[in-house]
Amino acid sequence: MTSDRTEEHRQLRAVARVFTQREVAPHIEAWERAGELPRSLHQRAADAGILGVGYPEDAGGAGGDFLDLMVVLEEILTAGGSSGLCASLFTHLISIPHILASGHREHIERWVRPTLQGRLIGSLAITEPETGSDVAGIRTRARRDGECFVVDGAKTFITSGVRADFVTTAVRTGGPGHGGLSLLVIEKGTPGFSVSRKLEKMGWACSDTAELSFVGARVPASHLVGKEGSGFEQIVQQFVSERLMLAVHAYGTATRSLELALSWARTREAFGQPLSANQVIRHKLAEMARQADVAREYTWAVARRFVAGENVAQQAAMAKNTAVYACDFVVNEAVQIHGGMGYMRESEVERLYRDARILGIGGGTNEIMNEIIAKNLGL
Repeated sequence: MTSDRTEEHRQLRAVARVFTQREVAPHIEAWERAGELPRSLHQRAADAGILGVGYPEDAGGAGGDFLDLMVVLEEILTAGGSSGLCASLFTHLISIPHILASGHREHIERWVRPTLQGRLIGSLAITEPETGSDVAGIRTRARRDGECFVVDGAKTFITSGVRADFVTTAVRTGGPGHGGLSLLVIEKGTPGFSVSRKLEKMGWACSDTAELSFVGARVPASHLVGKEGSGFEQIVQQFVSERLMLAVHAYGTATRSLELALSWARTREAFGQPLSANQVIRHKLAEMARQADVAREYTWAVARRFVAGENVAQQAAMAKNTAVYACDFVVNEAVQIHGGMGYMRESEVERLYRDARILGIGGGTNEIMNEIIAKNLGL
């Protein structure tokens, strides 16, 4: 099941699959119960050569491009990993791109390189208790005081926020609206900065999620990422890659759910014959396969255009919704085919069903994606 035919991608798939089967699948249920991944997993992923895929070697990465990164994520998802695991293990995909793009060498050496080497964990803090999709409405304030910014405010739903060594934080350094936003790296241990609450979620249980508090936190002005007032532009520039990655999460989860449902239908007997002997089950599986495959092929087509430098903001929104809707359908049918076992916590499809629900919310809701599409249609 590959759209990419290069030998490099085949080798990368093999590495990612072996890593998942050895280092992830045997332990993922324990991590689900613990509510977080062990820090050592980041180091092992770096040692395996997959953590830094898609990032330049001179910044500590493993080289390759966005398509190589898609290969790694897809293989982890279909080999027994999970969307929650990918979100937490690869949180650097949203926490360091702005830092890397700024080109600030000291910042790259301080935060990017050690993160890609598995020695640090970073997170991205944008969402606030009063502000979700409306990024321009951010209220967390950073007031300049000499050589520091004094930060006051709160963030919520922050992936890897409990374990993070640093947080790339959207703050308001200027007036109202998007022009007053900046990005500031705030390190763990900064006085006035704390994890106020570890959040419990429906899914992504192995991915720690935090509520963060800033009360007079003094952050060196040198931790500013890019120019002051450029925060909104920096955030928006990463939307396409984030949405395509979530599309991979969605069709990857759908593909894994389909594989589990196929195996169950072939081996589970009812009324003296396998479930797959029933036409209604075969047709369910056929439709599940169609939707998962269409989502994958469309996402890859858009990703290739993205890597080629095209403006694919509209198509990325379409890819995310296409994959999310396919995933919603497939995980629901997979649980149905498993029957009562699909409702049990010991069943992998039960976890995949719960994990899938966030994909139509995070990175821009289904409704926001449709609004982007509508605007590009001139509506």
